[in-house]
Amino acid sequence: MREIFGSEPATQASAFYLRYQVFVLEQGISPELEFDVLDTPDRRYIVLFDGNIPVATARFQTIHNTILNPDRLCVARSFRQQGLGKKLLSKLEKLGLAEGYETSLLSAEVSAQIFYEKSGYHVVSDIFKEDGIPCVKMQKALAADE
Repeated sequence: MREIFGSEPATQASAFYLRYQVFVLEQGISPELEFDVLDTPDRRYIVLFDGNIPVATARFQTIHNTILNPDRLCVARSFRQQGLGKKLLSKLEKLGLAEGYETSLLSAEVSAQIFYEKSGYHVVSDIFKEDGIPCVKMQKALAADE
């Protein structure tokens, strides 16, 4: 499994391809909501590849100079239940920690809440709708031993 992290056009295109497959086609989110103002040319993404096929991705962004905001994490349907989501999240947390972020705060679909809880996150909000999907805010303190 090959991993790329960066903002190069090919990396972004791979992330967008996978997000279109998962969020737009599978979950029915409109492309106008899925691809938002945060998808800028300098935005960094992490993408895992099986050969040349993108199979998992997440968007690296921040809320504040101490708060990491992992976003748009998804795994291709045929590659789920293999630990790739956990691998992506862990890698984003390590990258954030190396850049000085102390906390990770994300929006999680309610259906993915247990996944994030197993990675050390806890719910910090009531349920709300994001792109028409029930979500909660979840938070985790980042630590060097992770």
